[in-house]
Amino acid sequence: MEQQTSFFEQKEEQPLAARIRPRDLSEFVGQQHLLGRGKVLRRLIEEDRVSSMIFWGPPGVGKTTLARIIANRTKAEFADFSAVTGGIKEARAVMEKADQRRKYGERTILFVDEIHRFNKAQQDAFLPYVEKGSIILIGATTENPSFEINGALLSRCKVFVLQALTEADLVEMLRHALQDPRGFGGQQIVMEDGMLQQIAAFANGDARSALGTLEMAVLNGELDRDGVTRVTADILSQCMSRKLLLYDKKGEEHYNLISALHKSMRNSDPDAAVYWLARMLEAGEDPLYVARRVVRFASEDVGLADPRAVELAVACYQACHFLGMPECNVHLTQAVVYLSLAPKSNAMEVAYNLAKADAQERLAEPVPLQIRNAPTRLMGELGYGKGYQYAHDTEEKITNMQCLPDDLEGREYYVPTTQGLEARFAQRLQDIKKWREEHREK
Repeated sequence: MEQQTSFFEQKEEQPLAARIRPRDLSEFVGQQHLLGRGKVLRRLIEEDRVSSMIFWGPPGVGKTTLARIIANRTKAEFADFSAVTGGIKEARAVMEKADQRRKYGERTILFVDEIHRFNKAQQDAFLPYVEKGSIILIGATTENPSFEINGALLSRCKVFVLQALTEADLVEMLRHALQDPRGFGGQQIVMEDGMLQQIAAFANGDARSALGTLEMAVLNGELDRDGVTRVTADILSQCMSRKLLLYDKKGEEHYNLISALHKSMRNSDPDAAVYWLARMLEAGEDPLYVARRVVRFASEDVGLADPRAVELAVACYQACHFLGMPECNVHLTQAVVYLSLAPKSNAMEVAYNLAKADAQERLAEPVPLQIRNAPTRLMGELGYGKGYQYAHDTEEKITNMQCLPDDLEGREYYVPTTQGLEARFAQRLQDIKKWREEHREK
């Protein structure tokens, strides 16, 4: 088995999460949708029939642990590689050795942790070896494979989605750590009721984080004369001083959260909207990015149902620009709550998209002569501006002049809703259309 290990990596010096890493499926906690009795992944591992696959999930949910379990069970040669500490050159050397073994009927499983750290061009190096069966590739990634993994490589791998661990999963794991001899099983540790639940909630689905917090609390516990380590509420509070929120400003979670904010506002749910706003800002998101999305929402989802929405959104953007975080969080909250409660209309977006489709398909449509300017004598002689009607010269301030190209005459793009103030615009538009129909040239 080929593994990248450090000379200084001594077992007794390893952190708790490494010391009690599950050795087989019976010790693995969580992911029952993949590893429950009779599930496909469990059967593949137990029967040593794994094929090329990608483990996708947030940090600390067991991706690397599953690879280690496969390494312990398989009869194939197992190579463990990290894209963080090694380059594609080293990976290619491993694959060339695997190619030689294949000639003698030997299988090689290559596990690549953080495979998304290799760019798509570098990932091309894996493709020929996967195609001819020299290696069975197992990749682990926290990023969406659809965006981060080479399409040709991804099509040859089965993607297994690992989920964040539940609080119940984490509490079970923490209890095991306190009892397992590899963990704190040889020590007497006293913790107040509910502390394991607090650690599990703090860990946010991350087993590594939960075990790290437990280890820090125990190591800083109060040791009495009887050899009992007591973890007090104060000690635990210090070990959980700040929760690190799962967030990647350029990755999938970035788009998941802004989508959640947008759709919560659209669904008129201010509580959900403020929660997702806080999730983004507390994780370090640029407030101006959020403010830009709020400005967009004001016209895309509110529009003329409340014309003041865009004014407030732009003012919010300016406030964020002037103040920055953390002061501007209240301005964003005000805008998000206002937009959540505002009447909704997507008529602006619908209108533009309909017009956009016609503009793209009919790019050669000429501007009608009557609404062209005629700044030169020649243009006037060619009919530019002929038949133009100046609306302000009429009593009604409208005319029956045609402004669309002939092929598009009669097309409707803006269809107002009856929400909020847009009902008044709808009535006004109806009156205009009625007048034009009555005064249409026969």
